[in-house]
Amino acid sequence: MRPLFDSRDERYRSPFGAQPAGQAVFLRICLPRSLGCSGARLCVKKVMAEGEKPVASFSMFWAGMQDSDREWWDCRFTPGQPAVYFYHFELDTIKGRGRLFRQNDGKAGLDFNPDTDCSVWQLTCYSPDFTTPDWLVGGVMYQIFPDRFSASGAKKEKIPDDRIIRNDWGGQPHWKPDNQGEIRNNDYFGGDLKGIEQRLDRLAELGVSCIYLNPIFEAHSNHRYDTADYSKIDPMLGTEEDFLSLVRSAHQVGIRIILDGVFSHTGADSVYFNKEGRYDSLGAARSEQSPYYGWYKFKKWPDRYFAWWGVQTLPEVNETEPGFMEYINGENGIVRRRIGEGIGGWRLDVADELPDEFLDSLYAAAKRENPDALILGEIWEDASNKESYGSMRRYLLGGQLDSVMNYPFRNAILKFLKRGGGAELINSIMDIVENYPPQVTRLLMNHIGTHDTERALTVLAGEPAGNRGREWQAARRMTAEQREHGLSLLRLASVLQYTLPGAPCIYYGDEAGMEGYRDPFNRGCYPWGEEDKDLIKWYRRLGQLRRSCRVLREGHFSPVFASNEVVCFERHRDGERLICAVNASGENINIKLPEAWKGCTISLGGGNIKDNTLFIPPFDCAVATLSEIV
Repeated sequence: MRPLFDSRDERYRSPFGAQPAGQAVFLRICLPRSLGCSGARLCVKKVMAEGEKPVASFSMFWAGMQDSDREWWDCRFTPGQPAVYFYHFELDTIKGRGRLFRQNDGKAGLDFNPDTDCSVWQLTCYSPDFTTPDWLVGGVMYQIFPDRFSASGAKKEKIPDDRIIRNDWGGQPHWKPDNQGEIRNNDYFGGDLKGIEQRLDRLAELGVSCIYLNPIFEAHSNHRYDTADYSKIDPMLGTEEDFLSLVRSAHQVGIRIILDGVFSHTGADSVYFNKEGRYDSLGAARSEQSPYYGWYKFKKWPDRYFAWWGVQTLPEVNETEPGFMEYINGENGIVRRRIGEGIGGWRLDVADELPDEFLDSLYAAAKRENPDALILGEIWEDASNKESYGSMRRYLLGGQLDSVMNYPFRNAILKFLKRGGGAELINSIMDIVENYPPQVTRLLMNHIGTHDTERALTVLAGEPAGNRGREWQAARRMTAEQREHGLSLLRLASVLQYTLPGAPCIYYGDEAGMEGYRDPFNRGCYPWGEEDKDLIKWYRRLGQLRRSCRVLREGHFSPVFASNEVVCFERHRDGERLICAVNASGENINIKLPEAWKGCTISLGGGNIKDNTLFIPPFDCAVATLSEIV
């Protein structure tokens, strides 16, 4: 039976997905004649940064019969300006006033209770001139935690005395509090920029086209999210020349570098705040006449101030203070300087904690320096309807972010492989594809783990940490059986990651089989010489697939089949098609495919196609491609 409405079916809503302002959207509902509908309305609410606008109602028109017992009603709606619009349908029937509401799969349910809090559909409307860079499209990203990836052994100069220099590459990161009860994150294994440069050929073999570096500026922790000086490379990582050499060498092998921009806070131990008196500068904690005093939010100077999530070593910045805005986003500011030196762009830490005015300024500064600069935001939820600062944010409407880290895909993939729920996975993917502008979707940072999460291998097969503390996490390693199962699931996670819309991002060492619970155990040293070579070969094949298959650049996404432990979908565009199926069960499965796939050959995975039926072994996958004869 036809659904009442389906926002993902172009017979009901056309065009599909997010649209530019001024684009008319055609909407149709299909109602049973037994309802005796005498009137139907489209009800729309516009939500912008300045708040919600009242519901607008548009009459729908009777548009004919569907068979003998159902009828069509339709209308056109043209969103006039960039915003997020929410909509539903109201009906006048012989049963009274009814309402069509959104179910999880985008289809409609019908409710007659006026007090029911019903879900609605979303239409994202972006600026017509919103474009995003092309250079990452179809590419592969690689995230590096600089202290733990590769050490060149080059001598370092001017290293502060309070840093603990490790000589046991691969040892467990320090995690216990010191004698003062503080966890200082001040142990360093010696990974550096020259070390990364020495491994560029190896990354190119993986198909990497973009390296995302966790912070590299001077800071007094190994994670460097407590910036001490934005203008300097941390001495443990090398020199300015080492940085420029890395950027140049990466370009020569087709790789661009993006840097981590940590602009919502600085370190208390910094040139700007100088709480510890390490620097000669007149920091804000040293004098109310400091040139940096206005950067910070003091409750009572000098000891009471707003800090990021209450962490006193991370004083919050007043991002819209003119001096800070000029320092970061000005003509000679940090953002433009590094882009001018050849980086591909910036990943913005906690982008949802940066105000609109600052994001507008940063985006404009980056694009003035290089229109192809990529601005990527850290957002953990659906970024199209994210609320913070008490209002709906406009990250994806044009002028703020080019794309975001794709935590919704990561969470859905891992959940499916651990617990099942293929339909839920497909719905999670479709939610993003429907809500995000296509120019954003093609650049999504599709990761399955980062420095802020447990390693994917550990999530998939390790004993769950739950609320257990660091002592428990430090003592746990996978058994051989857990690891073998985890590696099979990791292959499935990676094939989903590489074939879904967006750009896959490898967290350094995942391709080598690294495991680890939460920070700092997810930030171990890359196991050079002890990598899982079979797994690396798998990732190289995935990289080759990305390079050879044009449909993975911007191909449309269409579900084919979903069950509890199996998903199958197509990517298609301009006569080219790719099909991907994943079997997360312990049983052999078969899937009836569209007729076009009859007799096609599998190019990746252990499945096979006979006629137009796909057979896949337990915990395996199948990827096939074809070009249609036009």
